Amino acid sequence: MFTKSIPNMCTLGNLFLGMVGIMLALDNKLSLAAIMIIIAMLLDGLDGRVARALNAQSELGKELDSLSDVISFGVAPALIMYISCFHDMHHALIWTVTAVFPMCGALRLARFNVQSGSPGYFIGLPIPAAGGVLATLSLFRDDISAPYMIIAMLLLSYLMVSTVRYPNFKKIGFPKKAMMYAPFVILAGVAVAVTFPDQLSKLIFLPLVLYAAYGVKENVRRLSRRRRRHREQSDKVFNDHSS
Repeated sequence: MFTKSIPNMCTLGNLFLGMVGIMLALDNKLSLAAIMIIIAMLLDGLDGRVARALNAQSELGKELDSLSDVISFGVAPALIMYISCFHDMHHALIWTVTAVFPMCGALRLARFNVQSGSPGYFIGLPIPAAGGVLATLSLFRDDISAPYMIIAMLLLSYLMVSTVRYPNFKKIGFPKKAMMYAPFVILAGVAVAVTFPDQLSKLIFLPLVLYAAYGVKENVRRLSRRRRRHREQSDKVFNDHSS
């Protein structure tokens, strides 16, 4: 019975860290808040793998994971960004941009739960990746002005609800024997993260933003291919009429 509850404990740990991230952000400890989101991503990546390794997958776990993700990777990163970059800009645009991010994340999760995606791919940017990018991006507030932060936030929101395909690494499992080392890996990661919160968050930002940028590149390529196909069809119709 205890074994079957381990995946849900990982998911609840994810939710707990999301709440801690919110409280740290409210205390203006933004680097630590961003680190909580990164560690929550680690637990989010573990719960599914642990469930498959233990054959403990369930509808309860699936729904719990989605509800936790809305808080940890939707609400928490949006609040971190708002407090770090937008708190002096009290007007409707900022409130709307801040609210749109978790709303798009919720739509992304709901779609994931009811629609079957492509094998080996996610449809739309996964909310943990989007939340991780946003939380770590907030740490560059002294280097990036607020308008660019708004654009980045809206772009991440769009990518979550887009139809762009992203590689799915969650299906990569690990043997049961490896699970005994998972708590030690998590504890070591937490220790390093808490010791060097600012440096580690900025270091993790790069692979996360590259993953998100992959979708932008794919979307541009898809649009270019669609326009080229449309142009070829138009040229064919024109040539048929000319002949």
